[in-house]
Formats: sequence, structure tokens, C-alpha cells
Amino acid sequence: MIRYRRPKQDDTVILDLIEKQLVPLSHLPQTVINQIRKDLPRRLGQGVTLVACPDYESDPLGFVHFMLHGDLLYIDMLAIAPAARRKRWGNMLMDRAERFALSRGCLRAKISVDAGNAPGISFYQKLGYSVARYQPQNFCYEFEKLLANRFRA
Repeated sequence: MIRYRRPKQDDTVILDLIEKQLVPLSHLPQTVINQIRKDLPRRLGQGVTLVACPDYESDPLGFVHFMLHGDLLYIDMLAIAPAARRKRWGNMLMDRAERFALSRGCLRAKISVDAGNAPGISFYQKLGYSVARYQPQNFCYEFEKLLANRFRA
């Protein structure tokens, strides 16, 4: 199931997923990563965080954190625990985030993916995202997708 983040229950697991699944993929300098770590509680308090879990009371197996800016859905972070991968949790989280954004007037989505994250790049391409540009200062690709066409009948 997909549910909204419950900070007291979920944040320890979410921060652990960030530390183990996302930080190792980053090419940012250690000083920048340390500053990002300090900023994570505030960052999670902004936007929306959805978690994937087997049932309502379970700890998260993964999460997506996103923000809405006008007609733009910005996917800030997505991570799935290794044992829960290839079970469609990432697809379900992205689908829910995109539907949430579309219901609030978003027409497009954007995400940055670290250059060395080949599985992440493949995942987003399968979801219809395409590379808009490369950001050499962050060593990441910026992917974009139009949302409006996806959910029209």
C-alpha cells in the first residue's frame, strides 16, 4: 500500500534509506553531503512524502518525496530498500505522486538522477521520462516528462 509519511514512525527508516541508497550514488563533495544531511528533516517537512509498505501499520519499504511548483512536479528523492526492489513499489510511488500532482494542476514532472545511477536512469526512462539536460556541476541528468497526456482517456 501507499500512504502518507508519518514522521515519528517513518523518518528513521527514510533517513536510513537516504543514507544507504542515495548518498553512495552522489558525486557531490563530502562537505555538501554533510550539509544536505543536516537539512533533511526540514526538507522532508516541505512538500509531500509518500511511503510504500505492506500494510498501514508497517514500516516503509521505500518512499518518494516531491514538491509542486506551479505546473511542475519535482521529484526530490525516491528510494526503495534492496529487498523490496523489482516488486513494483517504485512504480506505484511514482504513479501516486504523478496522479497527486496532476490533480493539483501540474502538467510536467522533473527529476535529477546521478550520472552513475544506471538502474535509476533506466527506471525513469521506462516511466516515460527523457533527458532534458546534463548538469555537470552536480554530475547528474535532469529528466522531464509531460504528465497531461498520460492520464487522459
